[in-house]
Amino acid sequence: MEFKKLDIKPQGSWIKRMLQSKHVQKTILYTVGGSVVGLLVYYFTDAQTISGMELNEVINHVIVGGLFGLFITNSPCARNKC
Repeated sequence: MEFKKLDIKPQGSWIKRMLQSKHVQKTILYTVGGSVVGLLVYYFTDAQTISGMELNEVINHVIVGGLFGLFITNSPCARNKC
């Protein structure tokens, strides 16, 4: 009887595997991009100068932009399930 040798490669930690996933990288990129766009929209529409920016308003716009970026990559239609 002959047996083939089974090659088992170490996979590393789950966080490393997750961060190497194309979908996770795309999600992080779109979320950061959405946050930057949210900040730019606030700056060009509401704030007259940088000193006129209020921290709570900036945070709200950055969070909303980040959520839009997150939704773009994780919505059912983005994953061809609609």
